[in-house]
Amino acid sequence: MSQTERDNQTTVTEFLLLGFTLPPHLQTLLFVVFLAIYMVTMTGNILIAVVILVDHHLHKPMYFFLGNLSVLETCYISTILPRTLASFISDYHGIPFSGCFIQFYFFGSLACAECYLLSAMSYDRYVAICKPLHYVTLMNNRLCVLLSLTSWLTGFVLTAFTTFSASQLNFCGPNEIDHFLCDYTPLLRLSCSETQQTEMLMSVLGSTCTMPPLVLTLTSYAFIVKTIFKIPTTSGRRKAFSTCSSHLIVVTIFYGSLTIVYILPKSNMLKYLNKVFSVFYTILTPMINPFIYSLRNREFKEALRKVISRFGSLWRNKES
Repeated sequence: MSQTERDNQTTVTEFLLLGFTLPPHLQTLLFVVFLAIYMVTMTGNILIAVVILVDHHLHKPMYFFLGNLSVLETCYISTILPRTLASFISDYHGIPFSGCFIQFYFFGSLACAECYLLSAMSYDRYVAICKPLHYVTLMNNRLCVLLSLTSWLTGFVLTAFTTFSASQLNFCGPNEIDHFLCDYTPLLRLSCSETQQTEMLMSVLGSTCTMPPLVLTLTSYAFIVKTIFKIPTTSGRRKAFSTCSSHLIVVTIFYGSLTIVYILPKSNMLKYLNKVFSVFYTILTPMINPFIYSLRNREFKEALRKVISRFGSLWRNKES
């Protein structure tokens, strides 16, 4: 452990991310799996953002929010996986004090922004299904941009307070974080300061990041389900449900894993499982989002074929 003497107190200058304690051959296997996940995630989300940007037929509120989500997921997974991948193939598991809190900030900011962005997407689906005649008027460009900016700014502003508060704590050792990222619970366990005020602040701001958007999302889907059941035909109900089923799957996986990791009581038995479920909302969710939204969406698949065909023609013309 790297340490310096400051203010008559031993101060930690780096942390050790223990990650997944596995035999060497399983570490190598996990490296290959996580590297494949990272490549698929980056390719899928960047492709979605490019297709939505290039094809003017997709310049609609639903795809505007989906493009925002793809950009967010690209940034989100890039704050976590590169450092995790490095730990699989290196004996050095250290992360500088400042680097840990930088990761903590961006991870928290993007997770908070995703909560609000998912609620904005649920509101878009609510208007599309429950108020279809007013959809164009209600979901105008100004509102879409405002909802998107609010989501991003809320995440980055709220997390700035929690990060600053946590970084002011004293860390005297030990410096081993039993996780694969700098999350707030394992960080606070290492502090030799009084953490009650910081924990309270993080609880309040963490609830602000999750509860309002979750309530908005659940309320939107309550009205959506009520409206769908009023549709007289089976084909009509199926069509209405298909427009929001992809988003509902993503919301369920994201909030379900968050609940298991942060809300369920902590115990030694659940300690390792918390790491596993952390993988769901930090690594797997960004990967499966492109598949859920694109493979289940006929309009997007058609736009993707057009974009690929267009770039293929440009490449062939350039070759000739």
